[in-house]
Amino acid sequence: MQKYVCTVCNYVYDPEVGDPDGGIEPGTPFEEIPDDWVCPTCGAAKSDFEPE
Repeated sequence: MQKYVCTVCNYVYDPEVGDPDGGIEPGTPFEEIPDDWVCPTCGAAKSDFEPE
């Protein structure tokens, strides 16, 4: 699965790991994350992420 990187802080969203603290289960593709999800490191919007 495609990883995505935050253009603000360089946090990498890995679909294999998800974001359990943010309510995103492991195995969740980036495209299926709710639009109101934010970067767990810096709080940037989902729209601030780009494919790695």
